[in-house]
Amino acid sequence: MITLKRIYEKPEKEDGTRILVDRLWPRGISKEEAKIDLWLKDIGPSNNLRKWFNHEDFKWEEFKQKYFEELKDKKELVEQIKKQGKTVTFLFGAKNIKHNNAVALKEYFEM
Repeated sequence: MITLKRIYEKPEKEDGTRILVDRLWPRGISKEEAKIDLWLKDIGPSNNLRKWFNHEDFKWEEFKQKYFEELKDKKELVEQIKKQGKTVTFLFGAKNIKHNNAVALKEYFEM
């Protein structure tokens, strides 16, 4: 089971394995506060794709297509996530909770 959570939300026991899936460390939170188990920055979209998307909702579908293409070359990281256990929480820093790379990554795993 994969759940999503902004990294600024309080960690909970039910989160299971907490994985930060952003390429950049989120602003304003220390590593101690974040309580992450794993930071897979390379599972995040490339810098070019991230900057192009810029969390603009109208680019969402195209962003997902391009991101899924990038994920095809990251099989080792995808497998690493699959081995994490029963419950995994993807952590992200974006303010847009509907359209961000963690949402897309969850969708990728559910396909």
